[in-house]
Amino acid sequence: MEIVILAVVIALVAIGAISGLVVSSRKKKQLPPQAPPSTPTITAPPAEPHVGDEAETPRDEPRRTIEEVDLPTADEAVETPVAVEDPVVAEAPAPAVEIPEPTAGRLVRLRARLARSQNSLGKGLLTLLSREHLDEDTWEEIEDTLLTADVGVAPTQELVERLRERVKVLGTRTPEQLRTLLREELLHLIGTDADRAVKTESGLDTPGVVMVVGVNGTGKTTTTGKLARVLVADGRSVVLGAADTFRAAAADQLQTWGERVGARTVRGPEGGDPASIAFDAVKEGIAEGADVVLIDTAGRLHTKTGLMDELGKVKRVVEKHGPLDEVLLVLDATTGQNGLVQARVFAEVVDITGIVLTKLDGTAKGGIVVAVQRELGVPVKLVGLGEGADDLAPFEPEAFVDALIGD
Repeated sequence: MEIVILAVVIALVAIGAISGLVVSSRKKKQLPPQAPPSTPTITAPPAEPHVGDEAETPRDEPRRTIEEVDLPTADEAVETPVAVEDPVVAEAPAPAVEIPEPTAGRLVRLRARLARSQNSLGKGLLTLLSREHLDEDTWEEIEDTLLTADVGVAPTQELVERLRERVKVLGTRTPEQLRTLLREELLHLIGTDADRAVKTESGLDTPGVVMVVGVNGTGKTTTTGKLARVLVADGRSVVLGAADTFRAAAADQLQTWGERVGARTVRGPEGGDPASIAFDAVKEGIAEGADVVLIDTAGRLHTKTGLMDELGKVKRVVEKHGPLDEVLLVLDATTGQNGLVQARVFAEVVDITGIVLTKLDGTAKGGIVVAVQRELGVPVKLVGLGEGADDLAPFEPEAFVDALIGD
C-alpha cells in the first residue's frame, strides 16, 4: 500500500516538473530579446519615395455594377458624335484688325522725313544760284550737283538751260525769287500733269487687278502689304495673292500684312507654280466680290532670262480673267542708276504702268524720280519713306519739291 502511494506521489511530481519546463519554455519564446541597457534605441528615417510610388494612400471609391451603368440605345449609338471643344488646345483668337491711317495728305505729313534726306540737293542748288556772278564754273557745279543726285544727263542739261535763260531775264536775284524759280523748274522737270492714281477699278464686274514686280531686296512684298493698307484706308476690300513662291517665308510675310487689315491671302505650297496661285487669287477675288486683288510676284533677278519669262507667264494667266489694271514696278531709290537697268528689263517683259520708289528717305539722290520717269515714260505713283506700316505715300510732286528746297 505504501509502495503504491509513493509511486503516485513520484508520478505527480514528475508531471509537475515537466509542465513547468513547458510553460517556462513558452514564456521565453514570447518575450522579445532585450537590448543591453547601454545601447541607445535608433529610429530609421522613412524611405525616400521612388518613381511610381503613390503620392498618397489610395482611397476606396464607390463602384457601379454593370446594371447601374446607363448604356446608349442603338439609335443613339449611330448618331453623329458632337465635338467637344478642349479649352486647353482651343484656337488662339484672331488678331485685332487695324484701322490704317488715311492716305490723304500722307506725303505732306512725312515731308520732314523726306526733307532731311534730300536737303543737300535743294540747299546746294540754291547756294550756287545765289552767287553774285554765275560763270561757267558755277553752272558746271550746278550740273554736277544734279548728276550726283541721279537726275540723269538729259534732264540735267534741260534744267540747266532753262535756269540759264530765266536767271538772265530775271537779273537781280533775291533768295525768295531764286527759291520760286527753282521750284517752278523742278516741278516742270518732274511733271504735274501725269495721272498718279493707282488704277484699282476694272470697269467690269470683276475686281481691279494690280501686279507688283521688282528685284529681290527692293521691299516688294512689304510694299504690297503696305499698299493693301492704303487701299483699305480708302475703303476698298482687298484679296492678296502670294505668288512669290521661291523666297522662303514670303507668303507668311504677306499673310501677316493682310491679317492686320482684314485682307485674305491666297497662297500655295513653297516652290509651287506662281501663275497658278495668281490665277486662283483673281478667281477668289471674283467669288468674294472684292474690290481689288494685289498679286505679289517673285523678286526675280533681271539677269535670269528664264525667270523673267515666267513673270510674263503670270501676266498672261491672270489676263484670262480680264485685263491687268496696274503693273507696279518697285525700285530701291538707294540703288541709283542700277535701278534704271532693272527698270528697262522689266519693262520689256510686262507693261509697267507705275513706279514705286522705296527707301526714298534713305538717300540724298532724289533725282532718281526724274530719271526713272524719263526712262520708262510712266509716272512715280507711290514712295516709301520709312519702315512704318503707314510710311507708303501717294507721290505728290509739289510736296516732294517743297521738301527738296525747304522753306
